[in-house]
Order: sequence, then C-alpha cells, then structure tokens
Amino acid sequence: MAPAEKGGATAFSADVVPQAAEDPLFGLMAAYKKDDDSKKVDLGIGAYRDDNAKPWVLPVVKAAEEQLRKDPNLNHEYLPIAGLADFTSASQKLILGKSSQAIAENRAFSIQAVSGTGSLHLGALFLARFYNPPAPDAKTIYVSTPTWANHNQIFTNVKLPMKSYPYFSKETKGLDFEGMSSTIESAPEGSIIVLHACAHNPTGVDPTNDQWQQLAQLMKRKSHFPFFDCAYQGFASGSLATDAWAINHFVEQGFEMMIAQSYAKNFGLYGERAGCFHFIAAPASDASDVAARVGSQLTLLQRSEISNPPAYGARVAALILNDEKLFAQWEEDLRTMSGRIKDMRKALRSKLEEKKTPGTWNHITDQIGMFSFTGMSEQQVARLREEFHVYMTKNGRISMAGLNTHNIDYFADSMNNVVRG
Repeated sequence: MAPAEKGGATAFSADVVPQAAEDPLFGLMAAYKKDDDSKKVDLGIGAYRDDNAKPWVLPVVKAAEEQLRKDPNLNHEYLPIAGLADFTSASQKLILGKSSQAIAENRAFSIQAVSGTGSLHLGALFLARFYNPPAPDAKTIYVSTPTWANHNQIFTNVKLPMKSYPYFSKETKGLDFEGMSSTIESAPEGSIIVLHACAHNPTGVDPTNDQWQQLAQLMKRKSHFPFFDCAYQGFASGSLATDAWAINHFVEQGFEMMIAQSYAKNFGLYGERAGCFHFIAAPASDASDVAARVGSQLTLLQRSEISNPPAYGARVAALILNDEKLFAQWEEDLRTMSGRIKDMRKALRSKLEEKKTPGTWNHITDQIGMFSFTGMSEQQVARLREEFHVYMTKNGRISMAGLNTHNIDYFADSMNNVVRG
C-alpha cells in the first residue's frame, strides 16, 4: 500500500512531536479577550497602558515617525547584518554612558538584535558555542528564582545547562540577598550569572546599590561571567542613568560581560522588535582585538539566524537617541510612564491598608517597575479570575500598568475579598 493511502502516515507522530502546551501568558490574553464582563481587568501582559487602559504611543515616537515619513531617502533595503550603525552606537552610549572607558578603549562590540529575546538568544548561542571555562561544570547559566519565564526556553534551546539562585523571599516579599549570594558563592568558578539590570521581572524587586557592589565583589572573586538582561532602562525609576547603574558598576569593575538590551518597554516599540546586544571585553592590552573577534563571530551567527535585523523600530529609536530635542522629550515620556505606575502602586497600597486587608502591603511600593509580586497564592489568583474577572499570572504577578483610576477601586475590593477568603 502506498504511504499516501495509509490515512495520515507521517514522520511526526504524537510520540515524536507531542502537542505543546499553550504559552501561559498569551493564553491568559486570549481568555481575557473572550471575557465579555464589563468590569474585567487585564493585569497579565507586560505592556504599558494609559489611564484609560489603552496602548500609549509615546509622543516622541509619533514625532520621530513623522520625521521618517517626510524623509525622501527612506527605503526598505536590507540593513547590514550587524544592524543600523546609528542605532547600535547610540544604544552603546545609552547603556554604558557616553564617557564609558569601555567605549573609549574600543572594547565594546554592539550588534542590533530582535529586541530583548533575540539579544538573549544571540548571547546564549555564542556562549554555548564558544564559552569554555576551566571547570567544565561552570558552563552553566544561573537565573533567579523566579525569573522571566522565557529565559528558561531561550537557554535550554541552545543546550546550555541551567541552574537557579534564590531571589524572592516569600516572607518579606523582598530580596533574599543572603540566599542569592550564598548560591552564587558556591557556584563553580566561571559560571554564567544572568542578572536583571533593573525592574526585575516578575518580582519588581531590585538589589540596592550597596548590594550590587557586594555582588560585583563576589562575582569578581569567583571569576563569574555576568550576563545582564536590561528591558526597562528609564522605565523603572524614570531615570536612564539610575536604571543603568548596576551595569555601569560592573563595567567599571573590569568584568568581561554581556548585555541584552530591549526597547520594547521604554519606547513602547513592542511589535517592532528593536534591541541591541553588547559584548564588553575586560580591560587588557588586547581588549579591542578580543571585542573584534567576538563581534565577528556574533555577526556570523546572526547571519545564519535572521540574516539582518528589522529596520523600522531601529530607525525610530536611532532618530530619538541621536537628536538632543527628541531625546529630552523621550526622557519626559519615560517620567510620565514611570510616574503613573508609581502613583498606582501608592494608590493600591493605600486602599488595601484602608480596608485593613490581612497582611502587609508595603512591598507594593517597595517594588519597582512594570510588575508587582503580590504574594497571592495560585488559588487566590484563580478565584480572582473566576469570580471577579481579574486576569493575572498564576504566580501572583500583576502588571501595574493595567491599573488605572477607573479600575483600581474594583481591583482593591476584589483583592480584599479574596485575601479574606
């Protein structure tokens, strides 16, 4: 009998290719959209919303797009493999600082990538292929518990072994600095440590500057390799410099390191996939040669992965980053976004405390950035969804950007009811 007559004969049977589970976050989005309750609240997706729960195109982005539309030389030609030079050079100065020694000494290499996810993937792919520490078991990538869910898939897809270090304390709803430090201390010398530069996702809990200094000393002593994930520069505190402090400190301490930089959140360019990957060589007589060689291999990897990166988002960002007036307007837009989220944090904490909701709620204002780890259980989250049409991830994380002056009373009431049981 011919294969076609066997009725569905395939090389990809269910035991070979099982049905993959739906992505939890995008499944949550789909469920929210299907819900027709007028009071429904979306606190799941990590995207900024204005006070009317609408996507907000930054005024500075609108201004840059208008300039682009008027450019008679605008076209749709391929970018170079490494991306738009005006974008990568400006991104380098933004993340490292214009007066960075790493830039002055030509030991930083930057390549445009497909937002933060693509930046992380490119770095992981390079490490999987080329990173060979003296201790073989040090070729392991450590992530925080918890971390951004996609970290796990990105790193396992390139066959990098993964381990975790404690991060969030369920007791204090803050940083478990002792547990974090202890695990990093005991990791094999030369291990890869993934660090969230600011506005840790999903907890909203960041180390203090003093704790960052202690971590740098510890990692230097252990010869660990830092890999920073920076998705919220300027969005967390409202200050670009403040949110890059940890990265700049590690660079100043002379680390060889990597940075994945995303412009999804701080420019609101979610669907344009604008990002940049940076490799920083440690200070040495041959540092510029190291950066050039690493850069050549990153470029080769990029060619086989995506050929060349998308142009539009990079052009918008580059225009803003390189224009003094537009840059100042962008800083104001960042303060608008971060300021509204801070206001929502204060309001939610205040309302829960006014209602005398069981527990302590200072962690809501102690945390920073897009997300807050509420401390709610999976059962409480399920009840919020089923009874009150409030959508959030099952680990209790809420996107603060989903709260506004129109729904915060309803959410605080719902949360109070569920916590009281």
